[in-house]
Amino acid sequence: MRYYLDTNILIFILLNENDEIDKHVVDILNDYSNTFYVSPIAVKELLHLYKTGDIKDNYYKSAGYLLQAIENYGIEIKPLNKYHLAAYARLGILKGHKDPNDHVIIAQAITDKISLISSDTKFKSYTAQGLQFIFNKR
Repeated sequence: MRYYLDTNILIFILLNENDEIDKHVVDILNDYSNTFYVSPIAVKELLHLYKTGDIKDNYYKSAGYLLQAIENYGIEIKPLNKYHLAAYARLGILKGHKDPNDHVIIAQAITDKISLISSDTKFKSYTAQGLQFIFNKR
């Protein structure tokens, strides 16, 4: 199976915050037959959080090390394309969910027909628009 990882899941993996990942998601992550992707938007968010000090880890000496860690974990950064942006343009926005980064990540997962794993409860509301969603209960 193929899966997109939302920013929060990516952070939990890279910072070894295993207690933040529920058993069902751990089983998915540990299945070596699965393939994992991340949107460049999630990577941008991760790097921004690192550079602003909102996430801290003594293991990674720079934001560049985080990029290398994504590759080391076998997670592919899947580029955005015009089809993703067209889906973003069509996406109906949930009332009170104003994060454009989330919307692009959701549109990318819908377009590629790949399940998105996230701890964000708002994402479930996008299943009616075609999002295949796996909730990580923290």
